[in-house]
Amino acid sequence: MRNIFLHIPQEGPAIKDQVLATVVRTEGSTPQKAGSSALFGSSGLRHGTVGGGILEGKVTEIASRSVKAKKSGLYRFTLDNNSPDGEDALCGGAVTVLIDADPGRHNSVFQDAGKSITARIPGVLVTIVSNIYDESVVIKRLWSGTMERDPLAASIMEVTGPVIEGMLKNPDPHEFRESEFVLPGEETASMFYFQSVIPPPHVIIAGAGHIGKALMPIVQMLGFEITVIDNRKEFANPGNLPAADHILVGDVGKALSMIGKQSDCFIVIVTRGHKDDAGALRACIGSEAAYIGMIGSKNKVALMKKEFISNKWATPEQWNRIFAPIGIDINSKTVEEIAVSISAQLVMVRNMARSAAEDHGEPAGIKSRTSPAVERRGKKRK
Repeated sequence: MRNIFLHIPQEGPAIKDQVLATVVRTEGSTPQKAGSSALFGSSGLRHGTVGGGILEGKVTEIASRSVKAKKSGLYRFTLDNNSPDGEDALCGGAVTVLIDADPGRHNSVFQDAGKSITARIPGVLVTIVSNIYDESVVIKRLWSGTMERDPLAASIMEVTGPVIEGMLKNPDPHEFRESEFVLPGEETASMFYFQSVIPPPHVIIAGAGHIGKALMPIVQMLGFEITVIDNRKEFANPGNLPAADHILVGDVGKALSMIGKQSDCFIVIVTRGHKDDAGALRACIGSEAAYIGMIGSKNKVALMKKEFISNKWATPEQWNRIFAPIGIDINSKTVEEIAVSISAQLVMVRNMARSAAEDHGEPAGIKSRTSPAVERRGKKRK
């Protein structure tokens, strides 16, 4: 799933025909958390969401007017049946949405954010909203990685620096903070919104066959960046794999050995044959990857384990971290069901690692390992 900032047009007429809406405050039960964003054009919603339903309809109406008027604002919506804004909305909470009527003014900031996301470097988007008590607000944006370029940033780093440092020390993709500061030379306070922008976890799928192809749209919806590797051009191409962010054609083992396998990396080995599976596994076993899973029958897995340990390609401890057979046991029968079982296991490992990192005060970039005791049962190759 691409970050909303990567969807903002960088040039051409479309850059003027867009509105960026961001949930900046929530009260009670709401359909989305603070930080949720959506990009609108004159024809309506383009990417993302601020909550769907009645709320998104109201925001769409305001966004369509803002495209023409180029007036940004803060709007509060009550989500219950007792208010005009909350018709048929039963959440019972309230949402404040920032409408940026001209995000193109901050194009360089979004470009910097995009470069960091692509380079897999966490950062913080700082949004400053002035004239907060007027009908139309003024918006200024800064990117934490390049704030030294901005004269305004230099003057406010003394107060914002600790907030940014704290967010980067323990990166959380859902973190969104709100503070109020008085800018130098100003008499009234401005609202500061700090949005954590973390590169999505990276899933590498070795094998573009039926299972790999069925897996991709599911993990895309779950927020993973997807790289697929296969040596068959007729399988490994954008037309066949529209959900893939990156496609590598060539020897699976060699290609996998050249890819960085950091602690936010999840490796799924579902190639067309045992030889390719072994090559892929040799390229990643013992790496820092948060997850390594391999498809195959229990007999195949046992034989491969014996081969790897006898040849000293892996230690018993390294082998015990492999999820093989891959996937959670849901008694899956079809290719699609196997893909669901693998996806569920990826989510389980990702969320357990985040929880463990939070408990130990570690960075949340998938640092801790899942215990070998975690359920590893799966399905054999179809």
